[in-house]
Amino acid sequence: MAKGSLSTHVLDTTTGKPAAGVQVELQRDGKAIASGVTDADGRIRELGHDLDVGTYRLIFQISGSAAEQSGGRAPEASFFSRVALDVELGATHTHVPLLVSRFGVTAYRGS
Repeated sequence: MAKGSLSTHVLDTTTGKPAAGVQVELQRDGKAIASGVTDADGRIRELGHDLDVGTYRLIFQISGSAAEQSGGRAPEASFFSRVALDVELGATHTHVPLLVSRFGVTAYRGS
């Protein structure tokens, strides 16, 4: 059976910069199966691989991020402390960008 993979990218649209240090967790059936922290470019290039087709939850911890805890600051979207997305993954690579601003979030399926 074919498997899929997942990557993500977090951008702070208030500052126009990547959101580095954001903790992201991937869950399936309520259990964490992978996690990572966005790099200096706001990316996690491979959050999951060999993933079965189905529904997964991506949880972005906006406040309390690794950057904030190390003396930096969270993305300007401090109104949102956590963003959770339920996504349907297929037997291919899926990229899920998250755009955060002070009072809004947008996510989409990228490539």
